Amino acid sequence: MSAVEINKDTWLKWFESMLLMRKFEEKTGQLYGQQKIRGFCHLYIGQEAVVAGAISAMQKGDSMITTYRDHAHALALGVSADSIMAEMYGKATGCSKGKGGSMHMFSKEHNFYGGHAIVGGQIPLGAGVAFAEKYKGTDNVNICYMGDGAVRQGALNETFNMAMLWKLPVVFVCENNGYAMGTSVQRTTNMTDIYKIGLGFDMPCAPVDGMDPVAVHNAMDEAIQRARKGEGPTFLEMRTYRYRGHSMSDPAKYRTKEELEDYKAKDPVELARETILKEKYADQAWIEEVEAKVKATVDQAVKFAEESPWPDASELYKDVYVTENYPYVMD
Repeated sequence: MSAVEINKDTWLKWFESMLLMRKFEEKTGQLYGQQKIRGFCHLYIGQEAVVAGAISAMQKGDSMITTYRDHAHALALGVSADSIMAEMYGKATGCSKGKGGSMHMFSKEHNFYGGHAIVGGQIPLGAGVAFAEKYKGTDNVNICYMGDGAVRQGALNETFNMAMLWKLPVVFVCENNGYAMGTSVQRTTNMTDIYKIGLGFDMPCAPVDGMDPVAVHNAMDEAIQRARKGEGPTFLEMRTYRYRGHSMSDPAKYRTKEELEDYKAKDPVELARETILKEKYADQAWIEEVEAKVKATVDQAVKFAEESPWPDASELYKDVYVTENYPYVMD
């Protein structure tokens, strides 16, 4: 049983949070097509429950670290839509001062340790954040996300071994959307039950329906409470699906229309909408009010990004080293 109760307020928050992720990402896709957003861009559309269900199980002080598909994680943790959109525009008002873009956004204030472009590179970093929390004697937990392709990296094995040996307060989450870029899990591994990787380290592990926020919440809550009590890490395989390609440049021709439609029938945003109306947690008027609120938030984010200034050239050498005036940085 979950230590954090799922109730009316939980569902209402889930719906608003997931709807914001969805509409923000849809707008991001449009802006990328208009070349307002440049570089690589990876959308989270379809996977919203994996983040929403985790947030509802976390407490203040817990942290997240993830891959380059990172916009939704930042939004869910409370990073403003304005600063995220500005970051994707490369503007100075972005959450990483316009220096990270779509793939590298951070927020120290919200304990968001970023999107990382090196596949699997964030896995040992997540364990490092957890080690810091244990070293400082807090009860904070790090949630470390990775894709199904990243589990092939050697760093995962080294990290899992160390995390179990030192009983680090970290929850490793594989967002298994079925395809590492454009290659299906079935073509990359003989063991398609990815969660079983944890068994080799005697790490508690389980598969989770990543399209259902309730299933995600319950699994995450159990794992987080275990870590908080000093019992070490858990490895969860969130079986989810992305409705768009790997990135904006991916036409996703490697999958069938039937497969896509099957998963759209499990849309987590629609599940939340239907549950709220069925259980009479709110009425259609409330749904429409939230939809209008989310639209206004996204529209304002675009306006903010459009009107924000570009970074000054003097910013080029800032934030490279902790020490100001580092002697080896020269014009």
